[in-house]
Amino acid sequence: MANGSGPEPVIQELRARTADFVRDVAEPAEAAMLSGTGAPDDRLRRALQQRARAAGIFAPTAPRALGGLGLDLCGQSVVLETAGRSLLGPLALNCAAPDEGNMHLLARTATPDQRRRYLEPLVEGAVRSCFAMTEPAPGAGSDPSQLATRARRARGGWVIDGRKWFVTGADGAAFALVMARTDRGGGEPEATVFLVPTGTPGFEVVRHIPTLDSGFTGGHCEIALTNCAVGDDAVLGHAVGQGFAQAQLRLEPARLTHSMRWLGLAARAHETAVRYTCGRTAFGSRLGDLGMVQQQIADNEIDLAAGRALVREAAQVLDSGLPGRQETSVAKTFVAEAVGRVVDRAVQMCGASGLSGELPLAAYLREVRAFRVYDGPSEVHRRSIARRAVRRHGAPDGRPAESAPTTDTDGAGQVSSGGRA
Repeated sequence: MANGSGPEPVIQELRARTADFVRDVAEPAEAAMLSGTGAPDDRLRRALQQRARAAGIFAPTAPRALGGLGLDLCGQSVVLETAGRSLLGPLALNCAAPDEGNMHLLARTATPDQRRRYLEPLVEGAVRSCFAMTEPAPGAGSDPSQLATRARRARGGWVIDGRKWFVTGADGAAFALVMARTDRGGGEPEATVFLVPTGTPGFEVVRHIPTLDSGFTGGHCEIALTNCAVGDDAVLGHAVGQGFAQAQLRLEPARLTHSMRWLGLAARAHETAVRYTCGRTAFGSRLGDLGMVQQQIADNEIDLAAGRALVREAAQVLDSGLPGRQETSVAKTFVAEAVGRVVDRAVQMCGASGLSGELPLAAYLREVRAFRVYDGPSEVHRRSIARRAVRRHGAPDGRPAESAPTTDTDGAGQVSSGGRA
């Protein structure tokens, strides 16, 4: 975004092409999917990605050197919101979770060989990936210190044992980024991220977990790792013990890109409802002319505008190279709850049609509800937001801010639902 007047011309043009693609390709494919299985498969993914590549809108978040469009986060905030107007838009553009977040992390931390083996085919759309951190209780969720999966040294590499669940996209993924404890003793819990091909002996997709949402290829799965042996070259970036920092590096921008996509879906839901209220009459007037309906319309407009402003403010912070934990937590928490409000109001305004399969709103409501849990529950983000405020302005017991406790592991930076981030 060049200035306060709006997106640069190249972003405006890319947004227009993306909007045309979503309207002409993604939305009809989404309607067919919702009337059928309700979930995309790899055949559909490949077909949509081929058409997005032909339209020149493929891989907007990936590095230019690898064939992506290389947009910064401010540019992504425009294009990803437009793509997000359909459940299948981000998948078609190859900027959907979890692959989009994994691309970002690999681009920042992978070795040259890891980039060749994992990142390049991911950017091309030749494969899918997943991110495996969340574990069944009492393992890690919002509290990363509870990480139970362990990796122990073995001749020539590592052996990983543990169980993961809510790993988005695991069924059919070519590889997983697996977080495991590699404690060397005498200090804080230590974690390492391993790149594990899903065909590795000891890596097993145990089951699909039934969930409220169903819009992601490969489902949400439970994974077992049993004597899963990998080489030293499986350690992401050869950085043993840096897993928590790497996860945070991935998740700060991932919170924003998730917010961008969901804002697009909420905007489409809102527009669908407004059009409905303009065509439906009751009590002698259009629904859209009734005061209570107009309040819902206005509240949706406010939530969407505020969400966009928070996302783009956080994007500017990260694009400038500054840390953005506070800004991304604030944006994610607000947007996760705002899109739920927007879609819920849209359903209400459309009455029985909103609850039915005649409109896509009921499906959207199921999808967006999960965002209040994914990428850190709202409650955990609020905890982190408040703790940072206390450190900035002084602890409640009167101690100066600089002496207040600073051992905040930022659980909100951890994914409460696997690789969806």
